[in-house]
Amino acid sequence: MLYVVATPIGNREDLTRRAQRILDEVACIFCEDTRHSGKLLAELGIDTPRLSLHEHNERARIDTVLQRLQNGESCALISDAGTPLINDPGFVLVRALRDAGMRVVPVPGASAVIAALSAAGLPADRFSYEGFLPAKSKARRDRLAALANDSRTLVFYEAPHRLEEMLADAANAFGAERLACVAREITKLHEEFRNGTLAELCEWAARDPNATRGEIVVVVGGASSESTAQRLYADEVLRALLEELPASKAAKVASKLTGERRQALYQRALELSGGAAE
Repeated sequence: MLYVVATPIGNREDLTRRAQRILDEVACIFCEDTRHSGKLLAELGIDTPRLSLHEHNERARIDTVLQRLQNGESCALISDAGTPLINDPGFVLVRALRDAGMRVVPVPGASAVIAALSAAGLPADRFSYEGFLPAKSKARRDRLAALANDSRTLVFYEAPHRLEEMLADAANAFGAERLACVAREITKLHEEFRNGTLAELCEWAARDPNATRGEIVVVVGGASSESTAQRLYADEVLRALLEELPASKAAKVASKLTGERRQALYQRALELSGGAAE
C-alpha cells in the first residue's frame, strides 16, 4: 500500500509516532525534495531509501510506484511540510493508484490550513480552502470578487511579498470591516496570529516589517446575510449608473447612495463594466 504521511510544518515534535514508525518500515519514501526531507529523516535516524516525486515528475513516477506496490512493497509519500496533496504534489499519483485498485492509506498529522483555523478565532464549522490566489492583480481581484458573498470562512495561503497587496484587494472585495486573521510561521519560533478587520490588517502589514516574513495563512470570516444583501444592492446601483456614467463617476455616486467605500465600488464598477482604469 501507499501511505500518505503528514510531516511537520515547523516544529519537529509534531510528527506522530505512527508516522515515524511507518517511514522507518516502508521500502521507499517518495519525497517532494529528497534533500529537504533527508534532513528530517536523518534527525529521526531513518535511513529508508528515498526517491523524488514532485510537480515536474509526478506522472512519470506513477509506473515506478505502481510496480513497487504490485510487487508487494509498501511505500510512503511525503511533501516538504504538512499533509501531501494539500497545495503539494500527490493528487495525480493517488488518483492513478485508486484507479488501479491499489490501497492508499492516510497517516494524518500537521496541516497549516487546519492549524490556522483552529486558533484564528473565526468560525470553523464551514470553511473553504482557496490555496494561493493568482499572482496577477486582475486575476486575484476577480477571484476575490467571486468569493465576496460566500458565507463560509475562507482560508488562503499567501507569499510574504504579496501579503499587503492581497489584504488590500480583500478589503476592497469583502469590505474593510470584514474580520480576518493572518497566521504567520505556525508552530515555529516566531509564530504569530494577528486578528482584526481587513483594514486594520492592511495597516499592520504596511508598518510591521515582520508581517511579510515567513510562511503565511490568511483566514477571512464569511459574509453575513446583511453584508451580502448590501453588496447585491450596491451592484444593482452600480449597474444602473454605469448605463449613463463612466466607472469613476458611477462609483462616486454609488458611494453616496449606499455608504460603501468609493475605492471598493470603483473596483467593482470596473469588474461589472469590463472596462479599464480611468
